Amino acid sequence: MKPGIHPRSYITTITCACGSVIHTRSTRRELKVEICSACHPFFTGKQKLVDSAGRVERFQRRYAKKATP
Repeated sequence: MKPGIHPRSYITTITCACGSVIHTRSTRRELKVEICSACHPFFTGKQKLVDSAGRVERFQRRYAKKATP
């Protein structure tokens, strides 16, 4: 590697709007984010399917497994 061309790496504090704090390494000293894995709906299990014009229900009806007696 050539000396003097790589950016400096710092211990970084990432602060989320929910109050969660994560420490990692980055070229920036401090980062502020609006959403993180502690408050994102996908990771917390509070995810909602956005149904536009009944498409989700129509898909589920069309491809639902049929129970065999």
